[in-house]
Amino acid sequence: MVNRPLITVLGASGFIGSAVVAALAHRPVRLRTVARRPAAMAGSGRTTAAVEHRTADLTRPGVLAEAVAGSDAVIHLVAHIGGTGTWRTADGDPVGERLNTGLVHDLVDALRQARVAGPPPVVLFASTATASADAEPATAYERQKLAAERALGEATTEGGLRAAALRLSTVFGPGATPTAADRGVVSAMARRAVAGAPITMWHDGTVRRDLLYIQDAAAAFTAALDHASALAGRHWLVGSGRSTPLGEIFRTIAATVADRTGTPPVPVHRIEPPAYASAADFRNVTVDCAPFRSVTGWAPQVPLHEALDRTVTALTGAHGKDLV
Repeated sequence: MVNRPLITVLGASGFIGSAVVAALAHRPVRLRTVARRPAAMAGSGRTTAAVEHRTADLTRPGVLAEAVAGSDAVIHLVAHIGGTGTWRTADGDPVGERLNTGLVHDLVDALRQARVAGPPPVVLFASTATASADAEPATAYERQKLAAERALGEATTEGGLRAAALRLSTVFGPGATPTAADRGVVSAMARRAVAGAPITMWHDGTVRRDLLYIQDAAAAFTAALDHASALAGRHWLVGSGRSTPLGEIFRTIAATVADRTGTPPVPVHRIEPPAYASAADFRNVTVDCAPFRSVTGWAPQVPLHEALDRTVTALTGAHGKDLV
């Protein structure tokens, strides 16, 4: 067990974090989960990894350095969740800046100061595919993620670590644990449909998104671990490689919920966008994951229709059409 690599997952109780932990639990590694609240393990089966759970507030001085001490690899999945339960963060919001960018600087400093002989530690950072759009970053979130990527890139160039940013498309699906709920638009609209409420959108439905199922996203991080040296020093787009109009996605959700519940499909209609909507909400996103695939061999395994069906099934608790 002493020779097993130590992999630390920051943000281990979150939506993506809990799925990554579940994927790593079956590897012959030492696995340290770090989160603000206890990170429950998904499933009840036996694990191969030697797992250590830590509950910590990483924003407190010195806590992050202690959390990653001795790590061979760190998977950084901490994200700012605003008061509305979304990824949105306002310009000048000190909490968003601290969590989305500041923690990365703390991580770089901690790993640099703890450097010992041997290969530099690996850092995998969860970024966003919208940060790679041709236009200037449209949100504070995108700017903060880009700033974090730059800090990791500079540290990699200096030789203090081997960092790669995975720029994820829209990740969705059922949470790996009851406390790791997906707060994205797909599951949010599925919950509305399950509750019998209309599905709403801020446009005519032609805005396209690249949807990545949660298990495929977790598999991307494990694949990145296996090819860390080849990925180091760059950002990599990770998505399904296919963009779909949101109107089509929402109508599929409405029909799937109706099939599960035996009720008529809820309507899907347009509403005026709220004041906090940004240009990113109306941007078409298509992700070219061919470079990442060529290095790692990773490819998404769950087709969109199946992923949507699994998401709705998890929300309704249904396994057929016999819901009461």
